[in-house]
Amino acid sequence: MAEKHAVLVDIDGVLTVSWKPLPGAVGALRKIRGAGLEVALVTNTTSRTRASIAGVLTGAGFPVTADDILTAPTVTAAYLARHCPGARCALLNSGDDIREDLTGVRLTGYDDTDSDMDPDVDVDIDVVIVGGAGPGFDYVALNRAFGQLQRGARLVAMHRNLYWRTDDGLQLDSGAFLLGLERAARREAEITGKPSAAFFEAALAHLGVAAGDALMVGDDIESDVLAAQRAGITGVLVRTGKYLPETQRDADGSPDHVVDSFADLPALLGLGEGASSAQQ
Repeated sequence: MAEKHAVLVDIDGVLTVSWKPLPGAVGALRKIRGAGLEVALVTNTTSRTRASIAGVLTGAGFPVTADDILTAPTVTAAYLARHCPGARCALLNSGDDIREDLTGVRLTGYDDTDSDMDPDVDVDIDVVIVGGAGPGFDYVALNRAFGQLQRGARLVAMHRNLYWRTDDGLQLDSGAFLLGLERAARREAEITGKPSAAFFEAALAHLGVAAGDALMVGDDIESDVLAAQRAGITGVLVRTGKYLPETQRDADGSPDHVVDSFADLPALLGLGEGASSAQQ
């Protein structure tokens, strides 16, 4: 493999599961950073802010800061600023409050202009933003979003993930609900997170490297690996997290490399001796 100068790493399912470090992941990231490679953690996670993610990861021993993390909400904010500045937006998302990562986005019922507006009241909006699924994706919330789309709102989704892995196994994600909204409203979502080309372009710009100098490590063959390869980035699939043999078998393409876990990455990059289970 040609020498690489930067590594893009998915978090959930690659470094952690349910925010607990996977075996060898902390040491592998330390070795990669110690070798002088640029690192960006690129994630579709919408349940935590960059600062919150950084706090959890550093507490677990990972050598990262908030500046190393690129999330779907941060890329979504930049996308909305370019394509619909000033738009009144409604956010459908479960998890922590992610407003601090949606810089400049006018969220109905939350920003200064609309501070006297009840976020539970139907109002005409310009954009429905779909984040990550959870308890907030109930009938009332989804039906409200459907009504807003029928009245002409644009549909912007942070990702299309159908599921993710936790300690309790695979859990349904917002991609499953997004398909229903698209079909019912007869409107195709604009995707801002992985696997969109814009997400990977933003990551490369963040690191200041060319696609050919970067490598992407993920557990989702479609959204992480093949999407990165389409952007000219070398793709590495790990057999952890949401990885399933059948999804690899049925995918539209093949990863550049497959490894058992992130712990094998330093050996794949030639950063140290030791057995590696990498396949080319």
